[in-house]
Amino acid sequence: MTDKPINMTRPLDLTHEKRNVGPQRIQRPIYTDLLPTCNNACPAGENIQAWLAHAQAGRFKEAWQSLTENNPMPGIHGRVCYHPCETACNRGRLDASVSIHAVERFLGDLALQENWQFEVTTPPSGKRVLVVGAGPSGLSAAYHLARMGHSVEIHEAGPIAGGMMHFGIPSYRLPRNVLDAEIKRIENMGVKIVLNHRVDDLLAEKQAGNFDAMFVAVGAHISKRTDIPSRDAGKMLDAISFLKDVESGNAPKLGRRVAIYGGGTPAMAAPRVAKRLGYEPLIIYRRDRAHMPALEFEADEALEEGVKIHWLRTIKNIEETTFTVEVMEIDEKGRPRPTGELETLEADALIMALGQDVDTSFMTRVPGVELKSDGVVMVNENMMTGYPGLFAGGDMVPSDRTVTIGVGHGKKAARNIDAWLRTGESYVKPAKHDLATFEKLHVWYYTDAAQRPQSHLEMKVRQTSFTEVVGGLNQKEALYEAKRCLSCGNCYECDGCFGACPEDAVIKLGPGNRYRYDYDLCTGCAVCFEQCPCHAIEMIPEPPTETSEQAV
Repeated sequence: MTDKPINMTRPLDLTHEKRNVGPQRIQRPIYTDLLPTCNNACPAGENIQAWLAHAQAGRFKEAWQSLTENNPMPGIHGRVCYHPCETACNRGRLDASVSIHAVERFLGDLALQENWQFEVTTPPSGKRVLVVGAGPSGLSAAYHLARMGHSVEIHEAGPIAGGMMHFGIPSYRLPRNVLDAEIKRIENMGVKIVLNHRVDDLLAEKQAGNFDAMFVAVGAHISKRTDIPSRDAGKMLDAISFLKDVESGNAPKLGRRVAIYGGGTPAMAAPRVAKRLGYEPLIIYRRDRAHMPALEFEADEALEEGVKIHWLRTIKNIEETTFTVEVMEIDEKGRPRPTGELETLEADALIMALGQDVDTSFMTRVPGVELKSDGVVMVNENMMTGYPGLFAGGDMVPSDRTVTIGVGHGKKAARNIDAWLRTGESYVKPAKHDLATFEKLHVWYYTDAAQRPQSHLEMKVRQTSFTEVVGGLNQKEALYEAKRCLSCGNCYECDGCFGACPEDAVIKLGPGNRYRYDYDLCTGCAVCFEQCPCHAIEMIPEPPTETSEQAV
């Protein structure tokens, strides 16, 4: 006896009032929008895919306007952001990630060249907000609050706005004309910046200025110290003080050889500055390269410029110009441990770069504010402290300390301040879409397109001047780079579904309006789903109630 063949055809459901010719449809396609991985990774919350779409169409002003809805300083971020968006970029799994930061820099520089300004269209709220600190977080909060119609005043203890962007990032990486121009554009919105104004009593400041809310974003300007036995040692100073002195035109005299102790971003910036001043810098760091806080490119550029790095070394003693260092090793948990092996190095001065702290002592005077033992201020999920109407962000709250994270804090705080001022409630953030991961894409649709590298200054000039090291993209290069975006998870009207549908069930709605389905014609064959390169189509089970059309 032989087995009967299995009939794979589903029988027709003759009970339906509306009968179809052929097999019953058991699934249907729907257009959907997913969250791009680049957007998801951006600490400033930029809608990267949206502004890249404008840029690839040559609509540069619209791209800049879309970008600055979330981040008011693209010229700065295109230079100093660590671009985690590019690490997350799905294109990196195909050939190389889109150079998002380079396109952002192009838009930022073009905006300055064309003198594009921010427009405030929201009616004045009649509310006044005090921002303490003119660093990235404070400037971001002020910008967003001004766009929301509030009157904003920034009180800055230093002589110049910009905070650690001015004093912690050397001009060879962030030209001061770009920094100053993007800050000036925020001032042009009506934001008032009061310099050389240290705030010691927040509540008195609030009352004197008749402010309705406060946002405090004081930067980490205080360098951490460590005890090193020394006898007749040469000059010793901290990295932040050194960078500030150079920035202000008062570069200290350090001798010929300069040692820098640490492995973070300031530890990579200080020796590169020292190199440009004519010194012979060397870095001493107790961990290996894989465990350094600084990013790979920072160490790469320092080494390219002739900075020597002594990994796995810690200073035990200094006698005049002789440094006794102990060789370290990394244990199974990634922590350094001593080996007992000693070496000597020669240097005329020592720059300490072991991290920074924030002076938050003035916050202890405010009732309800909670500080950790290291001075970090505790805030809730809305960036508000324990004192109603007092918000905090940037370096002074629990978080990583970068320019982009600070800008993101400023935006988040501004939204919550606005909600608190208007309704007494918190800002409700819209729910995120599902993530458009690489596995969801049909990358066979794309061809390889290599990333356009940015140019670098000639090495001789790099080592002897503060001219910007990395060059920007021209318009042609920026267009090319923007067009490399895969539009992960969102329809970009490639006509793949329209051309592939055998039943003409996909209807074009015109440029910018995408498509819709005519479910009277659709058989659920999923050819459109298979042809969509960016996963802007999902196949779902046939719902019990039929709908004739669904738009993207």
